[in-house]
Amino acid sequence: MQYKTNLIGWLFLITAVSFVISCKGRHVAPEKEIVKKPEDMDDQVAGNIKAVIQFAKDNNGKINDSVKLSLLEIVAAYYDQNENHNIWSRKEKWVTLADSMFSFIETSKYYGLYPADYHLKDLAALRQKLVSDSLAKTDAIIWTRADLMLTDAFMKIAKDIKEGRLLPDSTSIISKQKYIDSFFVEGLNQVSKNHSIAGFINTIEPSNDKYLSLRGVLKNFVDSMDNTSYQYVDYPQKDSLLLVKNIQKRLEQSGAAKIISGVPDSLLLNTEIKKYQAVHGINKDGKISSKFIRNLNNTDLQKFKRIAITLDRYKLLPPALPERYIWVNLPGFYLKLWDHDTLVLESKVIVGKPTTRTPVLASQITDMVTYPQWTIPESIIRKDILPAMKKDPGYLTKKGYNLVDGKGEVVDPYTVKWTKYSKGIPWKVMQGSGDDNALGIFKFNFNNPFSVYLHDTNQRYLFKNSVRALSHGCVRVQNWEELAFYIARNDSLNQTGTKKLAYNVDSIKTWLANKDRKRIIVKNRLPLFIEYYTCEVKKDKVVFYDDIYDDDKMLADKYFKNK
Repeated sequence: MQYKTNLIGWLFLITAVSFVISCKGRHVAPEKEIVKKPEDMDDQVAGNIKAVIQFAKDNNGKINDSVKLSLLEIVAAYYDQNENHNIWSRKEKWVTLADSMFSFIETSKYYGLYPADYHLKDLAALRQKLVSDSLAKTDAIIWTRADLMLTDAFMKIAKDIKEGRLLPDSTSIISKQKYIDSFFVEGLNQVSKNHSIAGFINTIEPSNDKYLSLRGVLKNFVDSMDNTSYQYVDYPQKDSLLLVKNIQKRLEQSGAAKIISGVPDSLLLNTEIKKYQAVHGINKDGKISSKFIRNLNNTDLQKFKRIAITLDRYKLLPPALPERYIWVNLPGFYLKLWDHDTLVLESKVIVGKPTTRTPVLASQITDMVTYPQWTIPESIIRKDILPAMKKDPGYLTKKGYNLVDGKGEVVDPYTVKWTKYSKGIPWKVMQGSGDDNALGIFKFNFNNPFSVYLHDTNQRYLFKNSVRALSHGCVRVQNWEELAFYIARNDSLNQTGTKKLAYNVDSIKTWLANKDRKRIIVKNRLPLFIEYYTCEVKKDKVVFYDDIYDDDKMLADKYFKNK
């Protein structure tokens, strides 16, 4: 008996060593390895797994010419801690867990994922081969590759569900040993023990209500989406001929244009564009515009990319949001104030132009100012004010601005030789408080490195616009007064100790009526999130906002280019 055990051990060792052979310095993996008895298959696969992992380490993650493991180090750690035992099959048969894993991969779009990222094509081919070819069931190579691919798929799905795909590897959990052991390896161990993929996924998904609402309606969206891959039209486009060709192809795909050879003339293209515009209920001007191009590109596949990106953005939020917080969504042009899951305030906002965009950030309201002065940011001085001053030193006076030195003294702009400055100036440019101030009559300060804040505006008529990316970077709030009064009441309700609060709603009203400039320290700092989400759920349906800064397009090009 001892002799038989030793013999089997030597045979498996020889097989593992010979699994990877050398051919002129290159490692080559065998394509077939027949095992005669089903009861011997698992031991053979276990021996192969170790050799294939080493092969993959020597070949940039590849286990053969077509398959590359995405998270090789994590896969290797799992098998190393489990003595290289196969997990997804037993004695030439899939275990139930493998069927569940394969099914999850097939329907992973319901989670904003792409099935192709998890070896779907190769796994499907292997499964089909095992069904249709009786000899294939005896091939240890097939079972070895299947086990490694399913494990790799599980690890990548776990990573993508938990933290998304927008983080660089250097800051991702895949680079942290504690997560490799306690999250990835232990996670698959628990799944194997409990026989439940879905149960594990439920424990690692974000608990954020905004994420869950979007993910909750995604199945209906995916099941009804048009999966046609339409021509994407880049705009603006330096190559005008390429632009026309791409538009023509897209119009042909939509049925708004007949298939032609060559490039349409301007009259034909104008007619085709009008036909498309009529069908899609947009202004029939026949012109190539950013609005028209956005409509062309607003396909279901592009929408899915934006949903996927939005879900991943939610994964970057803290695990739990505060009880009270301000939420500004830049593409949605709105501010919402939440108090214990109750929406207590909603307001239109004006945000930064694409050239002076409002930054995404998280902070807290620290203080508020009635009748504030505006210290103009250096970026605006360099871009707008300095060129204007070179042409006309009286520009500041006409705009109601003052040039102020480090001592607070006003400097006469006519005494400055403006031509000597190109990158900035050694003074501040300030606008005095008053009804004509660009900040309006109220400002909310919060710590940030971008010199931006929430504030009123002297251009309140702009809130009527549907597209409100118009500011120099700050966020203008239509219902600023309601927000200020809420913060005052919150400070009053949560006051502790015997010291009297320095302000309340009535005092704010008095200072505003008297046009007094006052700085109000907020005792209970209100968390603020300025975010960028181009879609969300309203009335159980996904609504989309314009990608005003092209952030989603940039991320889609980076992470989902060929999807």
